[in-house]
This record gives sequence, structure tokens and C-alpha cells, in this order.
Amino acid sequence: MNLIGLCLALVLLFIANSAPVLAKNVLGNRFDAPLDGGRLWFDGQPVFGASKTIRGLIASVTACAFSAAVLGLPIGIGAAVGAAAMAGDLLSSFLKRRLQIAPSGRAVALDQIPEALLPALVLASPLQLSIADIIIVTLAFWGAGVGLSPLLHRLGLRDRPH
Repeated sequence: MNLIGLCLALVLLFIANSAPVLAKNVLGNRFDAPLDGGRLWFDGQPVFGASKTIRGLIASVTACAFSAAVLGLPIGIGAAVGAAAMAGDLLSSFLKRRLQIAPSGRAVALDQIPEALLPALVLASPLQLSIADIIIVTLAFWGAGVGLSPLLHRLGLRDRPH
């Protein structure tokens, strides 16, 4: 087990997924254009939904790029981690819309696994993460997401307690 790699991966995942929320809190409605442009899929549901914004994508990629540099990793790796986390989040949102789960509705595992697994795969080579390490990072992120969500809601960092 690569403890340093696991910790670095979890820190970057936390940053990738916190940056969009912090950007929303700081910027309010500015730059909140939805990534899907408000378009609907063939099923009549939004492609991703209004909460998946350009602001959030830019915040995640930028925050991860700078954080990676602070942590001694290449900026490009950080940017890729932010982009992969947001790609996982978009995949989750896309699937939730197809399953007719409301925006910000709860879908345990689907809400956390893609946005942890994709960045962990990006970090596999740079951090020398084994398959077991990738599984640990993904499960740790999932557990932390489920466990900390009510606290983050009470602190005003999440709109819903799940």
C-alpha cells in the first residue's frame, strides 16, 4: 500500500470536488452557465442539469492544477485530476437524469464512485498507485462523501444533507 500516494490522491479529490461548491458560494450566479447549455436528451430530461456549470469545471481544474504544484506534482497532472473528477461527476449526473433521479437527488455510490475512480486512474502512474490503492482511494472517497455529507450541509457547504 502506497500511503503517501493514497493521501495525495484523496487531497486532490477533495479539492476537485470542493472547488465548484466554493466557487458557487463566492461567485453566486456569475458564470453559472450550464455545461449542457440547457439542452434536453432524447428522453426529454436535461443532459446533465443546471447545477453542472462552466464555473464549476473551471474551478475544479484550476484548483487542482495549483494544488498539485503545491504538493510537488506537475500542474498538468492536477488539471487532469480536476477534469477527470468533473467527467465522473458529469457521468453520474447523466445517468441520474436517465434514471429520473432529481438534480441533487441521492444515488449512493453513483454520486461518488465515478468522480473518485476516474481521477484515481489518472493518478495511478504519477503516484504509483496499485489496483488495490485505486480501490482504496475510491472506497475512502465514497465513505467520506456519505459520512461527511450531513456535516457539510450543516456548515452550509452542501445544499442537501446527502
